[in-house]
Amino acid sequence: MVLRGYQRLQEDAVDGLPGGVRCYQVLSTVIHHELPSQQAIGAHLAIDRTVMTYLLDGMVTATLVERVPDPADRRARKIVATAEGVAVLARYEARVAAVEQAILGGLEGADAAQLGSLLGRLASSVHRADPTASPCEAVESLDR
Repeated sequence: MVLRGYQRLQEDAVDGLPGGVRCYQVLSTVIHHELPSQQAIGAHLAIDRTVMTYLLDGMVTATLVERVPDPADRRARKIVATAEGVAVLARYEARVAAVEQAILGGLEGADAAQLGSLLGRLASSVHRADPTASPCEAVESLDR
């Protein structure tokens, strides 16, 4: 129930981004992490390369990111956020933070902080179990 409620509220919070939640995740990753390529971003977020291409095409059209030649490899393209992309992410991060506060609103401050910490540790554990798998595959690998 919590996951479904969170997903619904998050989808509403990122309404207007081309590609919705996936766009938000990619834009956040581009801005907050120094990943060398489109492929690395896709691997980090467990997004299929063909889906990633279409997603980035929409983000380029919306002037959120641009593909620039990688100075270390002329054949490769690096994905960088535009000034518009940075401003848009800041607005949407505030909206997503409000969703997270709303979801945790039924808990008192210390309980909400503890749940956030526990979920973060659990997510890290799942990711370590299989860092290249989709989230569902990573969870399944914990049972093996």
